[in-house]
Amino acid sequence: MQGNGDSWAAGDAYEAYMGRWSRLVAREFLAWLRVEPNQHWLEVGCGSGALTATIQRTCAPASIVACDQSAAFVEHARSRLADPRVSFVTASADALPNRNTGFDVVVSGLVLNFIAEPRAALAAMRERLRPGGLVGAYVWDYSGGIEFLRYFWEAASSSDRAASGADESHRFADWQPSHVAALFRAAGLVAVETATLAIPTHFANFGDYWQPFLGGTGPAPSYVAALTDLQRNSLEARLRARLPSADDGSIRLQARAFAIRGARP
Repeated sequence: MQGNGDSWAAGDAYEAYMGRWSRLVAREFLAWLRVEPNQHWLEVGCGSGALTATIQRTCAPASIVACDQSAAFVEHARSRLADPRVSFVTASADALPNRNTGFDVVVSGLVLNFIAEPRAALAAMRERLRPGGLVGAYVWDYSGGIEFLRYFWEAASSSDRAASGADESHRFADWQPSHVAALFRAAGLVAVETATLAIPTHFANFGDYWQPFLGGTGPAPSYVAALTDLQRNSLEARLRARLPSADDGSIRLQARAFAIRGARP
């Protein structure tokens, strides 16, 4: 459900780049959300299925309808999660699936800030809920809260002024808890709460860090794909010099996300 010119097409590439961290933060989010078993879920912007699989594994859902506007992502997620309670649908935020009696829970992971009209998307999510149902979402704290991206964009910007236009810390600087909570309230949701989620992002070595940036899926990999070989090699060298590596070559960083929940009156 993403836009802004970023490439979001390859499920396997996304898994390597962000999916592995999405799974960690999904667990933290669902533990905070505290949803009872046997609920009917709608997931908006399922991507490669990180949140879907975590709901299926930890929340004992009655059903999950997971949708994304990328058919490639939907196919990737469907191929990796075979459960009769789970169905995947190709659909955008302005044409969400319905359920006759409404969903109990509508969730969206790491997507809201990429949707062109997030307030309208949240209003659509609210409309898919039964009365008293819950909307929950989380977004990365791009303002320095994802250390592996901060190192990347600092290295890129040191030799290319144009990199700042793609840097999420500039694009999504306003996406702090107060901003997202205001969007929830403007969409007609009540009892709005926020929380901060933190996870480790540990890389076995520099190759484990760098290789996902070559996959072409996501803002930073899309930026790398547009570079010449010389520019790409130069960026790789700068990152090798900047990243904090342990004696065994591992790189141990952290990432932070903001979680928000609200109810339909």
